[in-house]
Amino acid sequence: MTETAVRPHVRVLRGIDRPAVASLLAALHDSRVFTAEEVRTALELIDEWLQRGEGSGYFTYVLEDAGAVQGYVCYGPTPMTDSTYDLYWIAVDPRAHGQGYGRRLLAFTEADIRRRGGRLVLIETSSLDANQSTIRFYERAGYDLAARIRNFYRVGDDKLIFARELAAN
Repeated sequence: MTETAVRPHVRVLRGIDRPAVASLLAALHDSRVFTAEEVRTALELIDEWLQRGEGSGYFTYVLEDAGAVQGYVCYGPTPMTDSTYDLYWIAVDPRAHGQGYGRRLLAFTEADIRRRGGRLVLIETSSLDANQSTIRFYERAGYDLAARIRNFYRVGDDKLIFARELAAN
């Protein structure tokens, strides 16, 4: 077995990965992190990526460890901006939380955005209690809360927008 097959690594999402990513999204839905609509939307972006690749406007990767998909990320350039990117989805299988996979996916994403000439990353999330660990994750990673739109998703559920300026390489 090669070292790459054993240690965690990030690679382009392929069609064969869709069931594993769908399963981890379902597990996050079961734990009330994602709504059913959010899971459907995430899968739509994955399908768009699988059909059109970078022409979709999304970049989609998985983190694999010992041959199993443990997480995935989807991001892309923000339309009508100069070098701003949106991180649309970053998700790790709940059974694999606490192993550094999210940090590794985020570091990969930031490095790739820099490589593509990006300078600013925006991430939006919900303010619900189920997202508190996600919010802390972004804050620990150096993202600042740039905006809060009260009652955005529904009454009592604010939209939080986190931002981070990326240093040039």
